[in-house]
Amino acid sequence: MSVKYDGTPATAPRRLRNILALDDFEVAARRHLPRPVFGYVSGAAETNASLHDNRAAFAEFGFLPRALIDVSKRSQKRELFGTTYAAPFGIAPVGLSALSAYRGDLVLAQAAAASGMPMIMSGTSLIRLEEIVAANPQAWFQAYVPGEERWMLALVDRVAQAGFGTLVLTVDTPVMANRENNIRNGFSTPMRPTPRLFWDGMVRPRWSIGTFLRTIVRHGMPHFENASVERGSAILSRNVVRQFGPKDRLSWDHFDLIRKRWKGRFIVKGIMTREDARIALDRGADGVILSNHGGRQLDGTASPLRVLPAVAEEIGGRIPVMIDGGFRRGTDVLKALALGASFVFLGRPFIYAAAIGGEPGVRHAFSILHDEIDRNMALLGINTLDELHPRMLIRLARSAETDASA
Repeated sequence: MSVKYDGTPATAPRRLRNILALDDFEVAARRHLPRPVFGYVSGAAETNASLHDNRAAFAEFGFLPRALIDVSKRSQKRELFGTTYAAPFGIAPVGLSALSAYRGDLVLAQAAAASGMPMIMSGTSLIRLEEIVAANPQAWFQAYVPGEERWMLALVDRVAQAGFGTLVLTVDTPVMANRENNIRNGFSTPMRPTPRLFWDGMVRPRWSIGTFLRTIVRHGMPHFENASVERGSAILSRNVVRQFGPKDRLSWDHFDLIRKRWKGRFIVKGIMTREDARIALDRGADGVILSNHGGRQLDGTASPLRVLPAVAEEIGGRIPVMIDGGFRRGTDVLKALALGASFVFLGRPFIYAAAIGGEPGVRHAFSILHDEIDRNMALLGINTLDELHPRMLIRLARSAETDASA
């Protein structure tokens, strides 16, 4: 199967014409979104150490480009699970996307289908999963499974009945992290109307009218729609905390239970060691996603890029090793692929793009990254992504090495 992309970017609104790089979307989103909402998307846990390390890891590698290579036939198409995608990257799950962008998950799904990239729907979406898979039958679903087995399996059955072919189990959230940045920015779950939030909305009318009020008028108060079989709590409800409470009883035995029940493709997200990658492989995972949850869980967790070579070596190509965390440039994507990644996922840049530009914004973000990779492949001296190899990189700076075997 091949997902088509003709290389022609969507017509971008006037406000996107000065968006030249993915980082520009964040700058624009900071002006567009209320401080609590922007802080929720941009922030991480405690000191943001993991968030910063996700970016710092890329700067420690430089390229060794080849010269006088005919690169006129270059292609960045990438096959993943039998589907050939237009580029080697996709959209990572971002919670509460419909709070940042009007019908956010739906916008991401539609843009992904139009651009030719995979999209992982978040389990903390405010839009029903059935609507998303109807708009994009190739979308994946990321699950935060309930702690009780009967509800866990009921959610798995619901995802299957909706028509999703790929289930992504997130395994790095046994308890809620210490996201004190949310408190400092005035964001809470459940959301609480405060004078601060009201003022932020008043001075940002495009978001207040175009996203929040438009949602309320057309769809009512947002609810967590996909935490279980039944409709979840409203974002203002006190039951939200209980609904997304601790999952500290989850174990590899539950993985086995889900693997037995789920007949589709099964991926594990949140792997950070070669040992866990091997366990996932041996127990029937179809792929793993190296991730520290964008720095949102255990602060101080190393960048996934640092453990990528060891995990790729352990897996040995038997299942895809995918990765997210801090990707902003085409050069970042190429570095990860050279170190052994099969595919790359990005979260925050795409939700910023959706917030300020809707579906055209997301397609514009795709075009920016797609064009960067194409240009960088030519400058690196390669025609296909299969030519990438660790020998094309050189370490520029040494830092405290993450022991990938620990």
